[in-house]
Amino acid sequence: MHTPDTRFFFDHVYRLVRSVPEGNVTTYGAIAEQISTRSAARMVGWALSAADPVTVPAHRVVNRFGALTGRMHFLTPETMKKMLLDEGVTFREDGTVDLERHMFDFSGLF
Repeated sequence: MHTPDTRFFFDHVYRLVRSVPEGNVTTYGAIAEQISTRSAARMVGWALSAADPVTVPAHRVVNRFGALTGRMHFLTPETMKKMLLDEGVTFREDGTVDLERHMFDFSGLF
């Protein structure tokens, strides 16, 4: 069960994730920074693990290195990568997202 404060936090996370367009990604820390502080990045992950996959594009959230740390919350571990590839996101040889090319900039959004 979520408290009103937790629900507010989750809703804020979901609103931010929905604002990330196809072909772009963001990080748990970038979302946390938009809401409160970068130290809340783990709470962002917690919120996304409870998100409705139909309405919240959680596949667009990666860790600060571009790794697909949320992949275990999808049907298969490869689902997250396939969804990003289908949106035009490119990966480096080490399997991480090319953040220089695809990192979404929240500045000026709100």
